[in-house]
This record gives sequence, structure tokens and C-alpha cells, in this order.
Amino acid sequence: MNTAVLDNRSARRLFLDRHALSETPAGPAKGADLLALIERLGFVQLDSINTLARAHDLILFSRRPAYRPKALKLLHERDRQLFEHWTHDAAVIPMGYYRQWQLRRERDAARLREKWSAWRRDGFEAQFQPVLNQIREQGPLCSSDVGLDEKRGSGGWWDWHPSKTALEYLWRSGVLCVVGRDGFRKRYDLTERVIDETLCHPLDPEEHAEIVDWCCAGALERLGFATPTEIAAFWDHVTLEEAKAWCAGAVAKGDLQPIAVLSAAGKPQSCYARPGILADPALTTEPTSRLRVLSPFDPALRDRKRAERLFGFDYRIEIFVPEAKRKYGYYVFPILEGDRLVGRVDMKAFRDRDVLEVRALWPEPKVRWGKGRHAAFEAELARLTRLAGVGSVAFCDDWLCQA
Repeated sequence: MNTAVLDNRSARRLFLDRHALSETPAGPAKGADLLALIERLGFVQLDSINTLARAHDLILFSRRPAYRPKALKLLHERDRQLFEHWTHDAAVIPMGYYRQWQLRRERDAARLREKWSAWRRDGFEAQFQPVLNQIREQGPLCSSDVGLDEKRGSGGWWDWHPSKTALEYLWRSGVLCVVGRDGFRKRYDLTERVIDETLCHPLDPEEHAEIVDWCCAGALERLGFATPTEIAAFWDHVTLEEAKAWCAGAVAKGDLQPIAVLSAAGKPQSCYARPGILADPALTTEPTSRLRVLSPFDPALRDRKRAERLFGFDYRIEIFVPEAKRKYGYYVFPILEGDRLVGRVDMKAFRDRDVLEVRALWPEPKVRWGKGRHAAFEAELARLTRLAGVGSVAFCDDWLCQA
């Protein structure tokens, strides 16, 4: 039987549709509507860098321009409709998925205890009970509230003081949960005071299999098509072996079909998709032409290799690259237009000067930055000033790096 082939443009359209980037960005962005958007995405990655806005805020704003950061805070901290845990990085996740994260919590409990015992300062395990006792007596606490007599290091993740490491371990393994943030510092409380105990009991073998199925099916739903590696990496819960076994089982049952997806360079990539994928309406739906700036941590770009394969967009964030060796800049934002990534921009909000400063913009090869595209870019910058909390936009000299 011939393998179905998904052409590159159709693949991009399907992928953008699954990431809520195909439709015109509009609509309500708080309460149940915001929760529905996060459920559609699966989760939203958190990041502290605030060059323009924090990553999670720009991810949501790029899909719902009415969004304001307070709405996410209320949904998490007041309404308890979200919880914070780990995918490939820290993220906020719909509370309806809490039970599915028991697989991650149990695996983290074993993996991190061994890993951190080798990497961290000695003594974090001895702080488990003192930290729990302190939270039980005093209520939710930040890392700065515990281990006050312990030596503080540089502040990096590799040099936490023992009580900070204990907090993080107890959170990742499920004994504590994050109930909010002060600035960007997590506040931890006892899980038993926040989460229904029926959601926290250990997994039995049947539940384990159900969660693996949920993870793989949910990943494929949000990716549209995927390799086993991409399925495993989406939530970062299941192993590659589990994802491969799930794909094989689903193909045998007729719930999945192998397809070839053409890259931007015309090369086929073997993937899996649901039967009938070639009839999906998203393949023939023209995405919005609205030009918009995306977060470097946008879910559509999180998998850099997939983004390069689909869009021909070679993107690496350079925050850890020495300045002299950067190709573009410290924190450069991709620019989406229709079903193409058309450029990247280095810009920063200076709130003390009330200005969003555009330092440099690099159009992609064969993309001309003419008057029409520039007008669309200026309209996007005007929208972004509202999120960034500044009142004006300024362009540096020689900002347009047009080939």
C-alpha cells in the first residue's frame, strides 16, 4: 500500500491550526475562555525573561490580543483551574490534567533523587521534613523563606541551598504544589491542602497504561502529525520506547496511519497521523495574513528541528551565547505571517523610558520588507506596546538588515 504524502504547505497549515495560530487573533482571554485556549495548546511554558513580556504572556497574547497577565494569575492562583509542573520545562497546565501528571511525578521522584544527589550540594534530603514542618506551620513559602541559616550560592540552578533543593524536589515529586508566584518566585504549599487526595494516589498498572495512551494521543492531536520522538517529547512524560509501542499498536488497530510529510526543502519525513488526515479542513484553509511576533518559547517553535523542517526557519535562542559570538541577538523574536515565518526581530521594552526599541530586524531569505509588510509590522508593534506596558516605539539606526 502506498504511503500517503502531505505536501509542505498543507503540513504548515495543519500545524498552525493545531497551535491556534491559523485563525485571526481575537476573542475573550480570561476565565473559561483562557482556560479553553490553554487546554487546546496543552500547556503554556513559563519563563522569567522580560525583554518584551514574559514568554507565557506573549504566547497567550499572540493568539488573544485582549489577554493581560492578570488573567493567567487569577486562573491559577484564585480559581485553581491551572497547576504548575514540568513538561520539557516549567509550565502551567489545566487542572483537569492533574491526574495524568502522576506519571511524571512518580518518575521524577526516582530520577531526580538520584540525579540531584550527585549534582547538588549534600544535605537536601535531610531538609525534607524541616521544610514540610515549616510550611505546615506557616503556610505557603518561597525559597527565600526556608533554610535561612544555609549558605546561599550564586543563585543558579546548579547551586541551590539544600532547603531550596528540597522544595523543588518535593514539588516535582508531588508532596508540595506551587500555589502562586511573588514576582517570579514560586510559593509552595502542601499538596494535601490544595489538591483533592483522589488525584494523588499512586498509579496502578492499568492507570499507567491509560496515561501513556492519553499522553501519546494528546500529543498527536496537538501536533497533527508526528514521529514517535516528537510524540514522546511533547509532554516529556513517556519514553521513546513507549511512544514507539503506542504507534505500532495504534497502526495495528487502524487508529493511526504512516504518512510522509514533505519538508520545506521537499524531503519526505516519515510520520504518523490519524486516518483521513488528508481530508482535514485545516489543509485547505488559508491562515490569517495578520503579521505577528511570537515568543521564542512559543509551542509552535519549541521543537526547533521541527520548525526548521516545516518552515525552513533555522532558529536558536542566543541568551547563553557570548555576545561577541551571537549571530542575531540576546532575545530575538520570530515573526509569523500567514503560513510563513518571515523574519526575526531584536527588540526590548524600556519601561523607564516608556518605549519599545527595535534594534534590528532580519527578514528571511527571499522576503522583501516593503511598505505593506512594514505597515503590518508597525501595527503589531502598536499592539505589543499594550502588553509591554510602554507608550511608544522607536527604531534604532540601520535597524532593517535587508539583504
